[in-house]
Amino acid sequence: QVQLVESGGGLVQAGGSLRLSCAASGGPFSSYAMGWFRQAPGKEREFVAAINSIAATYNADSVKGRFTIIRDNAKNTVYLQMNSLKPEDTAVYYCAARVNVAGTPSFAIPSFANAYNYWGQGTQVTVSS
Repeated sequence: QVQLVESGGGLVQAGGSLRLSCAASGGPFSSYAMGWFRQAPGKEREFVAAINSIAATYNADSVKGRFTIIRDNAKNTVYLQMNSLKPEDTAVYYCAARVNVAGTPSFAIPSFANAYNYWGQGTQVTVSS
C-alpha cells in the first residue's frame, strides 16, 4: 500500500515562495508518476504539475514559470517549489501517485485526477494580498 504525506504548506504574502514536500512509502517510488493538484473553497480540484519516472514534467498554464516540480528518488520525495505566489494560489494542495500494477515505470505525465491511484491528505497554502 502506497502512502503519501504532504508537508510545507502555510501562510505567505503575495510574491513570496513556499516549497511543498510529498514523502512516499510502500513501493518503488522511482517507478511512479507523481502529481500535484489543488482545491480552493467552492471550486473543483485542479491539476498543478506532474512528473514521470524519468523526470519529464508538465505544468498547468496557470503556474508555468512560477512553480517547479522536482523528484528526489533517493529520498522517495517529490517537491513543488512555488515562487511568485498570488492570492489565487490559495488552496489545499494534494500530492498524488500513479502506480502501474506491474510496478513498471510510468512514462505518462497525467493531468487528470482519475489517472492517479493514491492521494495524500493535503496541505493548506494561503497567500495573503
